[in-house]
Amino acid sequence: MTRVTSAAVALGLLFGLGGCANMSARDQNTAIGAGIGAVGGAVLSGGSGIGTVGGAAVGGIIGNQVGK
Repeated sequence: MTRVTSAAVALGLLFGLGGCANMSARDQNTAIGAGIGAVGGAVLSGGSGIGTVGGAAVGGIIGNQVGK
C-alpha cells in the first residue's frame, strides 16, 4: 500500500507540473528532473520517504544542469 501511495503522489506531482508553462526552460528541466527522480527514488527504495526525497533532489540537480 505504501508503494502505491508513494507512486500516486509522485505521478500527481508530475501532472501538476504541466501547469507551469510560463517557466524558463531551465526551471522546467529542474522540475521535470525532480519529478522523475522522485518516482525513481520511490521505486528503488520500495516507497521509502527518504528515497523519494533523495531521488527528487538528485533529479532536480541533474535537470538543472542539463543544457547548461
